Amino acid sequence: MQVWKLAATAALALGLAGGLAGCGESAPEGSAPPTEGVTDDLIAAAAPEEWLSYGRDYGEQRFSPLDQINAENVGELGLAWSYDFDTARGQEATPLMHDGVLYTSSAWSKVYAFDAVTGELKWSFDPEVPRETLVTACCDAVNRGVALYGDKVYVATLDGRLIALNQADGSMAWETDYVPDHNSYTSTGAPRVAGGKVFIGSGGAEYRARGFIAAFDWETGEELWRWHTVPGNPDDGFENDAMELAAATWAGSWWELGGGGTVWDSITYDPQTNLVLFGTGNAEPWNPAANGRESADAEGDDNLYTSSIVAVNADTGEYVWHFQQTPEDRWDYDSNAQITLADVEIDGTPRHVVMHAPKNGYFYLLDAATGEFISGNPWVDINWSLGLDPATGRPQINPDARYEVTGGVWVGLPGAGGAHSWHPQAWSPATGLMYLPANLAGFPFAADNDFEETELGFQTGIDGAATAMPPVPEVREAIMAGTTGALVAWNPLTGEEAWRVDYAGPWNGGALATAGNLVFQGTATEELRAYNATSGEQLWSFATQSGVIAAPMTYSVGGEQYVAIMVGWGGVWDVAPGILSAKSGTPRNISRLLVFKLGADGSLPAPPPLAERALDPPPFTGTEAQVTAGARTYARFCGTCHGDAVVAGALNPDLRHSMTINNFNAMKSIVIDGAFAHNGMVSFASDIDEEELENIRQYIIQRANQDRDLGE
Repeated sequence: MQVWKLAATAALALGLAGGLAGCGESAPEGSAPPTEGVTDDLIAAAAPEEWLSYGRDYGEQRFSPLDQINAENVGELGLAWSYDFDTARGQEATPLMHDGVLYTSSAWSKVYAFDAVTGELKWSFDPEVPRETLVTACCDAVNRGVALYGDKVYVATLDGRLIALNQADGSMAWETDYVPDHNSYTSTGAPRVAGGKVFIGSGGAEYRARGFIAAFDWETGEELWRWHTVPGNPDDGFENDAMELAAATWAGSWWELGGGGTVWDSITYDPQTNLVLFGTGNAEPWNPAANGRESADAEGDDNLYTSSIVAVNADTGEYVWHFQQTPEDRWDYDSNAQITLADVEIDGTPRHVVMHAPKNGYFYLLDAATGEFISGNPWVDINWSLGLDPATGRPQINPDARYEVTGGVWVGLPGAGGAHSWHPQAWSPATGLMYLPANLAGFPFAADNDFEETELGFQTGIDGAATAMPPVPEVREAIMAGTTGALVAWNPLTGEEAWRVDYAGPWNGGALATAGNLVFQGTATEELRAYNATSGEQLWSFATQSGVIAAPMTYSVGGEQYVAIMVGWGGVWDVAPGILSAKSGTPRNISRLLVFKLGADGSLPAPPPLAERALDPPPFTGTEAQVTAGARTYARFCGTCHGDAVVAGALNPDLRHSMTINNFNAMKSIVIDGAFAHNGMVSFASDIDEEELENIRQYIIQRANQDRDLGE
C-alpha cells in the first residue's frame, strides 16, 4: 500500500475516535419525541410483559425476564392460536407487542395487528410492493419487522419506502421514498427508533448500491441526516472528513459500482452514549480485481467502512468510531449480524460492551463508547484468516484466500452465508452465555476474469459456472455432509463454547432466552424447540410444518405468558444449492404466525405432502460449446433465484421440471419478452439475447438429463 494511504489510514484510526468536525450541514431539529404511547422511556424500561423493539430492549439482548414458562413446565406448552399469511415467501420478522396488540410484518412488507390473546386480526396493511422489485432483492421478498413509537408503526418496504402507520387502525400517516434508486436498492430490515428519530438503511451490495444509514423525523417523515458508509466519486467532493479519509483505503474506480457497505439489518441505539451502532455489508464487487479495487501489491485495501461496525451520534449523524472486522472483504463477510450491548465485568472492571458475531466466524467484544478492541475468538472453523492481532483485533488474512490473486477455486470457511448471518442471537445475563445460530458450510469462490458490468443481476465478479455443484454423487454427498447448522452457547468472556446442538441443515432460526432458564429456536427441519439454557438439553418441540428462519419472542397479557414465532422457509439459503432439498425433500413453505401458552391444546391442519416429481426432460440436442456458454450466463443471471446447477428450493420454479424448456419460444416469452413480470420475473432482454437464451436452455436440459440419470 502506498505511504500516503498508510498515513491517511492511521489518521482515520487514531484521529477520529472522538468525533468529526465538518460533517456537512447540521441536521434539522425535528419534532419533539413522543410523550405518550411508546416513548423512549418505555422502550428503555423494557417492561417484561411487552416486546417493544426488534431485540426487545435497546441493547438488543433478546432476553425476557418472564419466567412463567420455565424449564420445569415447558413441556405443557401448547398452541394458543395461529394465523396463515397470504404468501409463501420467507418469513423473517420478530413480532412486537404493546398494550395487548401484537404487530408483525410478513413477506412483501405487509403489516398486521392482532389481538395478542385471541389472535383476532385487528387490521392489516399492504404497501403493494411491485413484484418486479424481486429482481433487485438479494435474498427473497422478506421483511424482518416493524418499529413502534408514539402512536405509530413503522415499516421499511422492499422497494425502499419508509411508511408510518397509525397503530389504532393501520391507516397511513406518512410515506417517504428514501433510497437513491429502485434498480439497486431494496430494504428488508426492521427500523429502529430513539430520540424522535426513525433509523433505517438498505440492501443492495450485490448490485450498485452505496451504503448508508439515515434518520427520519418520527412525526413527519422528514429526513434529518444521512451517513454514507463508503466514499463517493472524489471528483464530486466528499460529504465529510470521514469519507475523504476512507477514500484513501480504496483503489480503482470503486464508486462506479457503488462500493457496497450496505446497512441492511443491524442497527442498535445505545442510550448510555447516545450512539447509533450499525453493521455494514461487503464491498462491491466481491472480487476486488473485477473493477481494479485491489492494489498492485496484493495486500489489498481495507475499503472502509465495509464489513465494519460504525458508531455515529444519534442526534447529528456525525462519525464517532468504527471497527473493521473484515478488511478487503472478498468473501461476502457482512457485519450486519445483530449488535448486542451488555454490561459485564472483565478482569474485575465493569465494562459496557458490544458483543458481535458477524459472518466472518469471529466473536468480538468491543468497548461500546470508543470501539476499542477487547477480545476476539473464532467460534467456528475458519480458513480465510490465520488469527487476530491481540492488540488491535485486525485479522491476518490467509494469502491463499485471495482467490483473485491465486487463481482457481477457493473454498472459504465460513461460506458466503456466514458463520452467523442476520438470524438474531440471544444473550442471557442469567447464564452469561450468548446463544448463536450457526451455519456450518463452506462456499467456493472463483474470480470471473471476464467480468463486465450488466444492467441486471449480481455484480460480484464471481465465476458461478466454475463453482457449480457437479453431477457427481460422491461430490454431492460430501457437500451435503459438510453443510449443517448448530445452536451454539458461547461464553463471550472466556471465549469458549459451553454447549451446542447440531442440526442437519443450515439457516435455522434466531434465538430467544428467558429467565425461565430456556432458549427457544426454530429450525430449518420444521420445528420450534425449547432447550435448557444451562445444559442445552432439549425439553420441548412443536412441529411447525415449514422451516423456521425467524426468531421467537415472548410477552405476557393478563398474567399469562405467550411465545410467538413467524414460520416460513426462505431467504438466501433457499436459492443457494438445493442441498437441504436433496436431504429431506423439497421444503414446504407454509407462512404462519404461531402463538403458544401453557395448557393450550390447539392444532394445525394437516400439511400438504412433500412434492414428489420425477424428472422427465426433453433429450439434449445442443453442443458442449452451448452448455459451457449457457452455464456461465445461467450462473450470472438465473442461479440467484433458480439455484446453483439448476437445483432450486421452495420459493422459485425448479427449471429442470419446467415445461418451457421444451420450447424456445416459450422460454423467450418469459425471459426476453417479460410475460411473467407481474410475478417478479422481469424481462432480461437488456442482458440476454436469443442466442444466449438458447445456450441457457440447452444447459438446463443437459442438467435435467444428468440428474435424471443419477436417479434424482
